[in-house]
Amino acid sequence: MKTNKRKGVFSMTTKVQKWGNSLGVRIPQRVAERFDIENGSELELSVDEKGIILKPVVEDPTLEELLDQITEDNRHEEIDFGKSEGNELL
Repeated sequence: MKTNKRKGVFSMTTKVQKWGNSLGVRIPQRVAERFDIENGSELELSVDEKGIILKPVVEDPTLEELLDQITEDNRHEEIDFGKSEGNELL
């Protein structure tokens, strides 16, 4: 395995290995940790004329996950926008 470091870029070579009927590439631990990839993580595989790109799938948080982050410290007061001017529900 060879590494190449340039400003803001980390690249390396690794070997492709047989995995069942497919081929697999190992992701080094420090790269996996940097992108929060663990066993079972989903990766998006893109192919273009230049090569193969793997990116972690970032899922949107659920409403429940967002609501769980509300605390007394980050909760704001009710905002009064004035009286109704159209067909708003009261």
